[in-house]
Amino acid sequence: MRTVDLIRRKRDGEELSAEEISSLIEQYTQGGIPDYQMSAFLMAVYFSDMTDQEVTATTKAMVASGSTIDLSGIAGVKVDKHSTGGVGDKTSLIAAPLAAAAGVMVPMMSGRALGHTGGTLDKLESIPGFRTSLSVDEFREQLRMYNLAFMGQTPEVAPADGKLYALRDVTATVESIPLIASSIMSKKISEGMDALVLDVKVGSGAFIKKQVDARKLAQLMVAIGRRHDKRVQALITDMNQPLGYAVGNALEIMEVSQTLQNAGPTDLTRLSLELAARMIFLGRVTMTLDDARELAQRKLLDGSGYRKFKEVIKAQGGDANVLDRFDLLPNATGVREILSPRNGFVTAIDAEYIGMASAMIGAGRETKEDAVDPAVGMILEVKIGQKVDAGAVLCRLYYTKDEKLEEAAELVEDAFRVSGTPGDERELILEVVG
Repeated sequence: MRTVDLIRRKRDGEELSAEEISSLIEQYTQGGIPDYQMSAFLMAVYFSDMTDQEVTATTKAMVASGSTIDLSGIAGVKVDKHSTGGVGDKTSLIAAPLAAAAGVMVPMMSGRALGHTGGTLDKLESIPGFRTSLSVDEFREQLRMYNLAFMGQTPEVAPADGKLYALRDVTATVESIPLIASSIMSKKISEGMDALVLDVKVGSGAFIKKQVDARKLAQLMVAIGRRHDKRVQALITDMNQPLGYAVGNALEIMEVSQTLQNAGPTDLTRLSLELAARMIFLGRVTMTLDDARELAQRKLLDGSGYRKFKEVIKAQGGDANVLDRFDLLPNATGVREILSPRNGFVTAIDAEYIGMASAMIGAGRETKEDAVDPAVGMILEVKIGQKVDAGAVLCRLYYTKDEKLEEAAELVEDAFRVSGTPGDERELILEVVG
């Protein structure tokens, strides 16, 4: 069937067969379908959605577009963790070492920052010398030796996803739930994992703004995993304020170090422990989730997770001393304080505004080609619910260039809402799926 006919049918809400989807993705990956037609197809999907069967077929086709990483020679259940993206979300760098220290095999294929959300690879690369471009053999060997390895997506793994994501990024179709699900799951299945813990973010600082949509995405990814014989659990978590206090790559590494030494923010510590516990449970290290929670807590308190992260930093060429000496990390040259305009309670901190401002001063990127300044970002001094006095510091911006600083500072000012009465308390973990 002609590509234009598939576009028309999807535009009109019809279900395509697995064979039709497979052919479409194969031809596009090989250059047989032009970008303008695939762009039209993506927009048709955005408006007309996909059935579960179509999403599964899309995921399978994207996995089949390249090679998969064979981790079967490594003993143990391989468990990955993935976040759909948030502001100040550095849980992967805490949960993964804790799970690895507990005996779980943790292959982490991570991504980069795009738009207002952060990326694990950018955070790691703010550590001097840290190398994320591992070969598959290096990835396997490090996993065998240390239970944990971080790498970026290689060109051979799910190349259809790379091409489609680049197209989605410039055609305003990134937020499509079926396209998000197939993108994430195709990479994870290709990486050779046996189980996956998902952190599906919802709120102002996430790509997904409504809880009903976050639930749909979580259910879809859990279902895809099951159809591929993978154990998958998803947490739906609040992203209406930044997670922790630090936003920006080197600043977040500092907060990771503090958290792994049991001196981190309450919200970041709590979520990281829960994610680590579910990784431990899915990795079959413990019989129950409660036992997994106790083990994750123990690995935090005895410093095992902290030492594991140091081991992995060193193994991947980085300077592990940065976790003890923050002056070895890239440091900003200027600081701008944002002050409270009045007495009252902090009732809102718009995470999207914070993320946009952070990206504006260089901590993120608008396109995949943009460079990131690892030193810049911001440290929040308050969280929602705290009482503040007029003139108190709400946030500090750390920058290296004056360009766009005023615009970023205005965004941060607009992100904070200070009212006379305290707002409602927020739940951090909203739902569990799977």
